[in-house]
Amino acid sequence: MPRDHINEITAFLTVARERSFTRAAAELGVTPSALSHTVRGLEEKLGLRLLSRTTRNVATTDAGERLMRRLGPLFEQVSAELDSITSLRDKPAGVIRITCDDVAIELIFRPRLAEFLRQYPDISVEISMSYAFVDIVAERFDAGVRIGESIERDMVATRIGPDWRFCVVGAPTYFEGRSAPETPQELGSHNCINMRMATAGGNLRWEFRSPEGEDFALRVSGQATFSNAMLVLQGALDGLGLGYVPYILAKPYLDDGRLMEALSDWCPDYEGYHLYYPSRKLHSPAFAAFVETMRYRT
Repeated sequence: MPRDHINEITAFLTVARERSFTRAAAELGVTPSALSHTVRGLEEKLGLRLLSRTTRNVATTDAGERLMRRLGPLFEQVSAELDSITSLRDKPAGVIRITCDDVAIELIFRPRLAEFLRQYPDISVEISMSYAFVDIVAERFDAGVRIGESIERDMVATRIGPDWRFCVVGAPTYFEGRSAPETPQELGSHNCINMRMATAGGNLRWEFRSPEGEDFALRVSGQATFSNAMLVLQGALDGLGLGYVPYILAKPYLDDGRLMEALSDWCPDYEGYHLYYPSRKLHSPAFAAFVETMRYRT
């Protein structure tokens, strides 16, 4: 329907409801003469008189009454729906879909998610665990999580976690009868727990930095291989071998003695986790609230 038809019908319905051009004009924010001209234009297009005008009042004709009964409820429903959608600007609601790895879930989202959902009861959060570099636009995710160094330049990134590093850990029972490695090259004589990653071309390589500042990576071998960091951590706790996991994940177990760390001087720091997404524009209030809640504050 052409826009001028919508404006004309809205003008007619308002006059018919108020039974006054003056009151209808005040409601619509136009002059009575402009409103009269708009209604007359609709009548001319239809070839029917819709309103009977006198110096004292305005009344609908039979045609006008029929049009008001048929179209009035429809336009009221449209108006109500528009008001409802507009209200979403002020009331965060909807579904937020995030793709990330298990470490981000454990370290970033779990500590903050319960309070966020309590604060915003009309928001639902769906978190999909994946180590792959997901195309968030194609897969219809609102955002993904990566360390800052691996985010594409065309993405907006919001920091959600501190800098962190990997660490090499093992249970005290594993170190019984064997010496801890003093250099990464000595890992060849240890039973190491691998983590299978398709994006790494197989198993995750263990990355180190020499005292001279040279970065290098090693492939290790062992009897156990898992598909995520949480399982590698559990394997280390169970004494299956040495695990290579984020330090912040292992810290509680290092503090209480259930794990021991090796090669700490060889493990470099990495830029912290970032929430990345395509654009700052057209994001829902729900997503804006989520980003603000997850934002890292020093």
